[in-house]
Amino acid sequence: MASFLFLVSSLFIFFFSFTGALPSEAIYDAADILTDAGYVSMSLTLEIIAESILEQSPSATVFAPSDSAFKKSGQPSLDLLRFHLVMLPLPLSSFRRLPAGAKLPTMLPGQSLTVTTSTSDHDISLNNIKITGLPIYDDGVLLVYGIDRFFDPSFQYTGSNQRPNSNPSCAAINRTVNSSESFDQAIQTLKTSGYSAMASFLGMQLSGDISQNGITVFAPADENVINRLGVLEDYPSFFRRHVVPCKFLWNDLVDFVDGTELPTFLEGFTINITRSGGVLIFNGVPVYFPDVFFNGRVVVHGVSDVLTVPEDATSAVVDADSFSDEDQNLFDPGEF
Repeated sequence: MASFLFLVSSLFIFFFSFTGALPSEAIYDAADILTDAGYVSMSLTLEIIAESILEQSPSATVFAPSDSAFKKSGQPSLDLLRFHLVMLPLPLSSFRRLPAGAKLPTMLPGQSLTVTTSTSDHDISLNNIKITGLPIYDDGVLLVYGIDRFFDPSFQYTGSNQRPNSNPSCAAINRTVNSSESFDQAIQTLKTSGYSAMASFLGMQLSGDISQNGITVFAPADENVINRLGVLEDYPSFFRRHVVPCKFLWNDLVDFVDGTELPTFLEGFTINITRSGGVLIFNGVPVYFPDVFFNGRVVVHGVSDVLTVPEDATSAVVDADSFSDEDQNLFDPGEF
């Protein structure tokens, strides 16, 4: 009980110190730096769209086409500009952890950018367009990268020929947990990637060894936890419904067919996998940051919102057929 109260008080302190919207000052500071860096057209455009688009999100990554790209293509439509904005702060270190084929949902509804960087590439690329080195602007919540031309919304990624699999069994993945690897690594990565609230839950609610199959954590960003988590009774349920008793890397998840259900540590609550515009969707919530962290014990994926419990969740039944008896033992809430 003492540790639970400590967790609650820590989260409340964090919540009250968190700002819920991207400050306009940051947007105009970024526009000034873009001008100094030679991205004059995008600087002016950023100021024009700031209030209508960027201030709707507490964080963002902007991909700024060069002046020559504006000169060649003309003034872009609002939809095309939205395609160059991602509602997620992506520092360079985060980019390098994203696997090829990962989708980044943009502010253009139903459209995403695709990571096209291979393991042998030094430069990072999206939709086969290279990102020009370090961020032009980075204040922790707003980042701006340069690109030499506009992204094409009709781009099709052809780097993966995997056939979907309908079996989410841990046995099929055939991985074992390295008990020497610590959760501390995952917690530290989450804290520096915009998932501090989930890091607090992970640190306080996991102790001792876990099953040989490990766990997968679906982590909502801090601002979404603040917006959705309102009462103390939500805290135990919140963590359990975001954790699956098996390690699933992003490449494992994309191999599952639409309609695949993953049991969680919350009894009766499952995560249903679907797709929209090539983006993986879990119970209606898109994956924003696949493979935020992984080691031999835990995999973490960033999701765009909290996974909510439907009103009829008390009558839901976990589909046990796809998991072994050993997997079923993981559903004991006493482990959390």
